[in-house]
Amino acid sequence: MKSPQDEPLLPPYFCRDCGSEIGFRSRRRNFAEKFILPIFLLQPVRCGECFRRDYRLIFTRVHERMPDMGRIVGSRVPETSRRNVA
Repeated sequence: MKSPQDEPLLPPYFCRDCGSEIGFRSRRRNFAEKFILPIFLLQPVRCGECFRRDYRLIFTRVHERMPDMGRIVGSRVPETSRRNVA
């Protein structure tokens, strides 16, 4: 990421809930977030500390989305653990 001196006009991210300075872009969820927010130059942003989701100007310096950690798909519970054993 570029240093703050490289981009002096871009405001830094600051969480209004916990005060953290670590923010990530959040995925746009619905019609309003995909088409209406960009008209007002807003984007969804998630705090890296408390995970609060908020809308900020697109000029606010935030990190790119964290990569998905991979979901556990098809995990099966062994049959023996389903038995009710006293």
